[in-house]
Amino acid sequence: MALETRVYKKERTIKMGALLKASLTDMYRSRFLARQLAERDIKAQYRQSYLGILWAFVTPLATAAVWIFLNNSGTVRLSDTGVPYPVYAFSGTLIWSIIVASINSPMASTNAAKGILTKINFPKEALLLSGIYKLLFDSAIKILLLVAFVFIFGVGFHYSLLLLPFAVLAAVLFGSTLGLFLTPLGLLYKDISKIISFGMQFLMYVTPVVYAIPKTGIMKTLMTYNPITPIILTTRDLVVGFQPEFLNYFIGVLALCVPLLFLGLVIYRIAIPIIVERLSA
Repeated sequence: MALETRVYKKERTIKMGALLKASLTDMYRSRFLARQLAERDIKAQYRQSYLGILWAFVTPLATAAVWIFLNNSGTVRLSDTGVPYPVYAFSGTLIWSIIVASINSPMASTNAAKGILTKINFPKEALLLSGIYKLLFDSAIKILLLVAFVFIFGVGFHYSLLLLPFAVLAAVLFGSTLGLFLTPLGLLYKDISKIISFGMQFLMYVTPVVYAIPKTGIMKTLMTYNPITPIILTTRDLVVGFQPEFLNYFIGVLALCVPLLFLGLVIYRIAIPIIVERLSA
């Protein structure tokens, strides 16, 4: 009678669901640590600054001021936006700054903790959550300034303005999702952060941040299919009381961000221990 031979191999499949559950669990459990880290960083950021918290919206104000000057002086001819241009420009640059900050947040928070990553064992998701806390703090300040612009320049109150925080959260979700995928590479190669800065400067000019989408031409195509466009335009429409023109596109982008965010968390959880081991070698 012939004997049957069986070969057993160790199972090496990565269970995505288990990794995601562990990541979300660690993020929830480390929320107090994340808040402590965020408070420390916020205080350190503004402690020795003369302007203090004003730096939270200096960048979007300065960018908007440049385009307002160029438009008013006739140096640059921009198409009619249908709303006071200062509100149009500032709302665009403000949401843009939130998206850029959200993209940089996971990398910046993790990179700033390099010194303790190799020495202390703690849930690394706390760094991501800490970055989110800081983003929400800065974004809340910027929203208040944007609301002030709405009343100063005569746009007035619209009930859609109450939905502005949700649009800002959507911008944070989009940027953080993209940033999660870039963080592991950014920790290994400093060139990544420079590429992001350069790329976002270029991308701003193919996004309706300070001027409207052209009627025709290649710029119309680029702006229309740019995934940041519906976030900028929908947020602006809510601010000024317009019917959101790109609402379906906006919802579609957010719906895609959710599974990508979960995938990014799994990649982050897998990659960070490997990177920490490489940094400590």
